[in-house]
Amino acid sequence: MEHDPVLVFGATGTHGGAVAHALLAADFGVYAFVRDPSSQRSQALASRGAKLLVGDLGDVSSIEAALADVGVAYAVTTPFERGADEEVHQGEAIIAAAVGVQLPWLVFASVAAADRAPVPHFKSKARIEERLRASAVPWTIIAPSYFYENVLGSAATIREGVLAMALPADTPLDQVALGDLGSLVALVLERRDEHLSARIEVASDAPTPREMARILGARAEETPIADVRDRSPDLAAMYEFLAEEGYAIDTTALRARYPEIAWMSFEEWAATIDWRSA
Repeated sequence: MEHDPVLVFGATGTHGGAVAHALLAADFGVYAFVRDPSSQRSQALASRGAKLLVGDLGDVSSIEAALADVGVAYAVTTPFERGADEEVHQGEAIIAAAVGVQLPWLVFASVAAADRAPVPHFKSKARIEERLRASAVPWTIIAPSYFYENVLGSAATIREGVLAMALPADTPLDQVALGDLGSLVALVLERRDEHLSARIEVASDAPTPREMARILGARAEETPIADVRDRSPDLAAMYEFLAEEGYAIDTTALRARYPEIAWMSFEEWAATIDWRSA
């Protein structure tokens, strides 16, 4: 069964790209909002049947043009190019455009614990959530936790036998596979009425760094938070929050509500990766 098209913002990024590919696999029509249609990731989407729409999140008129032919959009914003304030501007532009074209439904990609974590890129998403709730646009919020795929950035040191994370070795960390997130978004889009005005925090498993290291055949090593702060105060604030409070997601309730999703454990996900070439 083919579904009505969905406009995906951030479709060439890690999060938006995973959702776009999952929607294509589920026979949704996908319109991908991109800046560079000639990029490798844009072309990968096009080769699978996505329609590329060129636009700029700084230009409300280009967003309105992209939204004109769809009934729903999945909005991914990012603070990692120009900062948290710029992310808020992106979200405001998408909401303004959605209001302008009277979009029937906007699904916003936030982050779990956005409303209580003293982390800049959590707070920016919380501000966008507030603006969306105050708008006239029907909405749903999907709020994932940490991605399993984040560990791929440490693949080289894992191959050397070390998993370095800025968390105590025995601190549980709520996480989710990007594939599970994409499957959940597809399911939510099939059940609009159930999910209007809903906020869903998402995690598949909560392994500790020590458990993750064991699964990966490595040893856990705690990166000093001061080292992270030297590189990124934002990420340091995130790891401090995760060490002290964490996302605190009820994964049992989530699995019960959405039994159709695979909900891969970290161990199951890790077994799908070729760590020799990751």
